[in-house]
Order: sequence, then C-alpha cells, then structure tokens
Amino acid sequence: MSTQQWRLAPRGQFVQGRINLTHCPEEAFATMPIEIKMPALSPTMEEGKLAKWLVKEGDTVASGDIMAEIETDKATMEFEAVDEGTIGKIMVPEGSDGVKVGTVIASLLAEGEEPGEEPAEAPEDAAPKEKPAAKDDDAAEQPAKEAPAKAEEPPKEEHPAKSAEQPKSAAPAPAPSTNEGGRVAISPLAKRLAAEKGVDVAAVTGSGPHGRIVKADIDAAQPGTAKPAAQADAKAAPATAASTKADAPAQVEMADETRSVLDPRIPHTVEKLSGMRKTIARRLTQSMQQAPHIYLTVDVRLDKLMAMRAELNAALEKQGVKVSVNDMLIKALGKALIDVPECNVTFAGNEMIKYERADVSVAVSIPGGLITPIVQDANGRSFSQIAKAMKDLGKRAQEGKLKSDEYQGGTASISNMGMMGIKQFTAVINPPQSTILAVGAGEKRPWVMPDGQLGVATVMTATGSFDHRAIDGADGARLMTAFREYVENPLGMVA
Repeated sequence: MSTQQWRLAPRGQFVQGRINLTHCPEEAFATMPIEIKMPALSPTMEEGKLAKWLVKEGDTVASGDIMAEIETDKATMEFEAVDEGTIGKIMVPEGSDGVKVGTVIASLLAEGEEPGEEPAEAPEDAAPKEKPAAKDDDAAEQPAKEAPAKAEEPPKEEHPAKSAEQPKSAAPAPAPSTNEGGRVAISPLAKRLAAEKGVDVAAVTGSGPHGRIVKADIDAAQPGTAKPAAQADAKAAPATAASTKADAPAQVEMADETRSVLDPRIPHTVEKLSGMRKTIARRLTQSMQQAPHIYLTVDVRLDKLMAMRAELNAALEKQGVKVSVNDMLIKALGKALIDVPECNVTFAGNEMIKYERADVSVAVSIPGGLITPIVQDANGRSFSQIAKAMKDLGKRAQEGKLKSDEYQGGTASISNMGMMGIKQFTAVINPPQSTILAVGAGEKRPWVMPDGQLGVATVMTATGSFDHRAIDGADGARLMTAFREYVENPLGMVA
C-alpha cells in the first residue's frame, strides 16, 4: 500500500472545494475556521478510510506536520500541514470507513474558539458562488430540502380539514435558513444532532452568521418534531430497502448467496474488505469478464543471461548496484514490446491506443494485497538503471510511500513468482493494459544442446496473457518469441 502526502491549503488558496479565502472580507479571518475535507486523491476516488489521526483536538500544527493517514483503494495518504494553526474539532474519528469525498473531517480553530467547540460558520458572501458540494452533504440535506413539499401531501389526502386549519393552530415560524442554492444552511454538527433528535431542520431558525443553523439552535428545538413525511418515509423504509436490494449489482447478490450456504458449525471469522482488496476484486473481475484472455507459453533458457548478470554485478559492485534476474527480464519484455508494437496497446471501445514507449508494471506483493510500480521506458533504460529504479520502487512500495503516478498507468505488466518456487502460472491482465507476462522459476532441466546432444540447462517457463479483443494470437506469439530471443541472447539488449 503506497503513501502520499496531501497538503492543507494555506489561507488564500482554494483547494478541494473549500472556501476561497482570497475573496473573503478582512474581518472574516477573525471568525472563520479552516475546514479540512476528505480529498479526492485519484480521479476515480469517491470515498476512503480515515485510517489514523496523528493529532488530537487542541494540538498545534506547523508546516510539515503529518496530521492523519487516509486509506484509499491502493494508497495510504498522509495529511501534511502547510499552515500553522490549532486543531479545533475532529468530526470523523479514526477507523471510519466509507468517508465520502468532500466530507468535513476536521477544522482548524478560528480566532477566539476553544478546542472541541462547534466551528464558527463562514459568512455567506465569503463563499464562492459555485462552491462544489460534497456528495454526502447533498444526500444529507436533500430530505430537509424536500420536507416542506412532502409534509403537505399526507394531510391533504387523509385529513383535509386539518390541513386547512394547520396554519392557524401552529405558531408562525420564520422561513428556514437557506443559501442561494435553496439548501438549508446548517453546520455539520447541527445536522448530525438534528438527525439524532428527529428535529425538522426546515422549521428551525438559525442563530449563526447569516442565519446558519448551529448546535445551539438544535439543542433549543423540540426533539422528535420530524414532519409526517419523514415519519412516512421511515415506515416505507423496508420497501425501499427491498427495492434497493433488488437493484444491487450481481456480485453483491452472489456474495449474499455464498454467505447463506456457509456452514455455521465451522469455526470462522468475518473480516470487512479493505479498500485495496475491494479494488483488486473489482478490477480483476472486470478483466476476466470483459477481456477474453488468450495464453501463450514458452520455455526459455537462462544460462547466458545468468552469466552476463554475474559479470555485470562484478563490475557494478563498487557502485553498490546489484542487478537481479527480474531486472533483466523487465528490460527483455520492454524491448520485445517495442519490436512487436501490436502487443503494446490498450483496447478502448472503437479505438486502439498504441504506445510508443514500453512502461512495464511490475507486480509487487505488499501487506494486504498487491501493487504494480512502473518502470518507465523499460526498453531504453540500462540494466543498472532498472535495478536502481526497482530497488527504490520496491522499498517504497513496502513502506507505503509510492506516489499514485508511480503505480497507475503502464503499458504492460510482468509478474514473477519464480522466487517462490512456482514453475508455471497464468496471470490476469491488469486493465486497461492488454498484456501481462507470468514468469516461473529457473530450474535445471534436460535440454537438447545446439550440437544435438542431450545436456542440462537452466530453464524457466513464461506465459503471456493477452486481451484477444486487441491482440491476435499470431502477434502474441511474436512477442513471446522476441522475449525468449532477448533472454537467451542478452547481448542483443545492450547492442
């Protein structure tokens, strides 16, 4: 699992939908807290796990301090402060999974606030006109936005007389506090408390800046005052849940079915999937379902390559560089991909993306899963350069410190299980790539020598998996032949 840094924006910058302080009036800086939101750490990220807080409320942070670790599908990101301040409120506890992008997870104190207090609300005119809204905020506020319309319908159908009398019997209430988008203006803490107490926020008048509803307003409101529509929605919940389950993806239904046939008499535990495991499951299922795999296998003699490796390492010893067999295989695959460009492609619907450089993704096992750091320009790098790159990438992969662009992308992959004694295996294509090479262990085998005599050679078995939508069998065979030629005659890789 890799680790990256996500910096908090200093005052005067706009980052991840936070308030653009460059347009705030000067007096606003005295009252406004700085919200810390769950960022989108990749183009496809919708949620993440707040794995660990490294600070607590009341702690002072300075530029460079790591505040928290956030786990996504393949990475654990570090929050690094770039502005000094005091942690005022932590809204999302560590260990929370499924935290939506844009959710406020903490805040830095505004001037005059004490740790643990509800952060002061930003003035309405300080917010940008088109401030991005987090998905979870929209979902949480939508019932409040729809409540007035829904509340009128049940009385009209069931109690027409009471509907007409209701405005007279009810105490006149000011219009609910809303922003320019028509949504109820309410702080995250107040919203949560309202949901817990059953308070209809549409009927609450906010006492915060510009009419925002804050914690004190919810505390003063009568609990259990949810409108009839909300109560009706609660009664209808089972039906909604049933329809949701009916619309659930097939893999969820399959998981439920599998669980229903488990024998409860067998001792077992149930563990929630990590974000990484979910991603691995999703991507590999996608690969097997969408990409028709074709497998081509060759036996490759390693004697010349191992002899060259010994000479290289002797020459590089003073530099502290040690070239592995896998480093040399990475280059051999890179060279073969350039020789057979039909295999260095991505199938993209009605288009074929053809790459002019071989960036080889290398499968690396890490705690909890697998990651594929990329050796860029594998065809053009020297053996020593690839060895240095893999040493660095492999070390940081184990430490969880890879950057996203160091493991996302690539034009083809290689997976080597030879060090585990595996003789032969097939690998699942890593989408959106179309080629992956599975390498087994080198071992002594009977071999027919060039002079026709039977001898013993060090041989490995390599199997290429190809996306048959993009790559014909003949082209895959050409790639495997080119790879074998480079390995069996390694001088061709340095010529």
